[in-house]
Amino acid sequence: MKYRPGGIIHSYQKYDPISFPPPTQEPPDLVTPAFEQALMYGNFRELSEEELARAVRLDPSQIAGLGPSIDFLKALLEERKRKILETYETRGVQKKSRKAFSQAAKDVRVPQKLEKSFQQAIRTEQPYLLESIWYRIGDDHSAAATGLLNVAQRMSEKHQIEELVSKYEFTGNESMTVPKALEIKEELEKIDELLRQLEEASKTAQIGLIDMDMLGEFAQPGDMEQLEEMRRQVENLIREQAERQGLQRDSSGAFQLTPQAYKIFQGRLLERIFSSLAPSRSGRHTGDVIGEGAVELQQTKPYEFGDSVANMDMPQTVINALLRQGDERPLRLRGDDIVVHKTRNHPRCATCVIMDMSGSMRYDGQYINVKRMALALQGLIQKDYPGDFLRFIEMYTFAKLVKPGEIIDLMPKPVTIHDPWVRLKADMSDESISEVQIHPHFTNIQRSLQLARQNLINADTPNRQIVLITDGLPTAHCEGEWLYMLYPPDPQTEQATMREAQLCQREGITINIFLVPSWSQSEEDIRFASRLAQSTSGRVFFTSGNNLDRFVLWDYVQNRREIIS
Repeated sequence: MKYRPGGIIHSYQKYDPISFPPPTQEPPDLVTPAFEQALMYGNFRELSEEELARAVRLDPSQIAGLGPSIDFLKALLEERKRKILETYETRGVQKKSRKAFSQAAKDVRVPQKLEKSFQQAIRTEQPYLLESIWYRIGDDHSAAATGLLNVAQRMSEKHQIEELVSKYEFTGNESMTVPKALEIKEELEKIDELLRQLEEASKTAQIGLIDMDMLGEFAQPGDMEQLEEMRRQVENLIREQAERQGLQRDSSGAFQLTPQAYKIFQGRLLERIFSSLAPSRSGRHTGDVIGEGAVELQQTKPYEFGDSVANMDMPQTVINALLRQGDERPLRLRGDDIVVHKTRNHPRCATCVIMDMSGSMRYDGQYINVKRMALALQGLIQKDYPGDFLRFIEMYTFAKLVKPGEIIDLMPKPVTIHDPWVRLKADMSDESISEVQIHPHFTNIQRSLQLARQNLINADTPNRQIVLITDGLPTAHCEGEWLYMLYPPDPQTEQATMREAQLCQREGITINIFLVPSWSQSEEDIRFASRLAQSTSGRVFFTSGNNLDRFVLWDYVQNRREIIS
C-alpha cells in the first residue's frame, strides 16, 4: 500500500495511564528508615538487606506487571479457604475431643493427697494446674506422671478445636478426626497469615514481607518463580537506591551510614521542621521564585557623624549633589548630600547542648527525640550558620563531650541499682576507682554545666548559651574529687547545681532548659528548672517530646534574629 491511514499503531500491554509511574518519580526514601532504626537502637550493628527491605515503603505502582498479581494470589488463597469451610463440619470432632479428654482423665490415678487438685484441674480445664500436679508427683516415669501428660495433651487438643470452631464458620457435612481438625486449623491459619502479608504488600510493595516457603504450599510453581523474580528486582532497586543515598555496603554486605546519608537525613529533618511555619515568617521557600517581581535594593540612610565612608552610596550621593547644585561646576559635596548603606551585624553564637542520657530517658523513647534534635541542630548550623560554635555534651552520672558523628550511638544508661533510697559517694581521685565501676544512670547537671562553661568561656563571642535537655531533678553532683549519687533528689545536689549556674551567669552564659515529659515528673521538677533558668536570665520550655527538635531549632533561629543589630 502506498498510503497507510493512521500511521503506525502501537499496542502497550499492562499499561495504566493513571497509575503508571513517570520517569521523574521520586525514588523511595531509604535514609530515613535507616536513621530511625539507628536512633532507636544505636548504631551498634548495620542494616542487612532484609531489614532495609522491610523498612522501606515503595509505591505499589513501581512493581506493577513485574510478576503475578497480588490480587490473583489473594483470590487463590481465599478460594482455598472457602472450599475448606464448605467441605467440613465441626460438631462431630468437638464431641470426639471432649470424649477423648474425659476418657484420659478417668484413666489417671494420682496420689490421694493430689486428688482434690486433680479434680479441680479437670473441672476448670486449667493446664497450669495439671503441670503443678505433675511436678508434685516427683517421678517422671511413674504411671501417674505419664497419664497426666496424656491428659494435658487431650486438653490442649480440645482447646484448639474449640478455638477452630469459634474462629471459623464451617458449613460442610464431612466429619473430621481430631488430628485432621488440627491439620485443617494449621492450614487455615497459614492462609490468614498469607492474606495479611499480601494485603500489606499490596499497600507498601514490601515483597520481602511475604513468606515464600509458606506461599509455595498453595501457589503454582510458575507463579512462585515469577514472584521470586519480582522480589529480586525489588531488592536490586532498593540496593541501588541505598547506595545512591549514602548507605554504603561493607565487605559483609551490610549497609552503613555515611556522611552523605547524614547530610540527606538532616536536610529532611530541617525541611519537616521549617515546613510548619508560613513562608512569610520563616523566609524558607522550598521552590524557585518564578514570575515578575521587584529587585530588592540595599537600604540607605543619611550620613551621620561616626558612620564609615566605606559604606557610602556613591550614585545616590552624586545625584543629591546634582539636584542641589544644578549645572554648576565643579561639583561640590556637602554633608547632607552623603548617603550611606545600612549595615547588618551577623554575630557568632556559641552553644553547648547538654543531652540527658540518664536511665529515666528510656521511658517513652525520649532519648530518640533528643538525638533527633541534636542532629537537626547540627545540620542547621552547618548549613546556615557555619561560623557558629557548637558542642554536644552527654549527661549521665558523669558528663563528656560527644562528636556529632557519635550522637546516633548514644543510648540511655542501664539502671544498675533499684533501691528506693540511695546514698552513695566515690572518691574519684582514688586510682583504684574507675568510671566503669560507678552506677551510670544518675543525672549530673552540675558537672555537665561545668563542662559546658569550660568550653564556652573561651569562645570569641559574647552570645553564649547552654541548651539543657532533661526530664527532671539532678541526682548526682561533684564536690572536689568526691562524686555524690543521691536518690531521691537531695537539696545538697540542687545547691551544688545552682552554684555552678551562678558561675555561668558571671561569665554571661545563658541557660535555656527544655523539659521533656516523664512519668515521674512533679511540680518540684518544674520549680527547679525555673529557678535554674532564671538565675541566668534564661527560659524554660515545656515540650511534648516528639516536637523537641522543632522547639530547639526555632528558638535558636529566633534568638539569632533578636541578637542581630
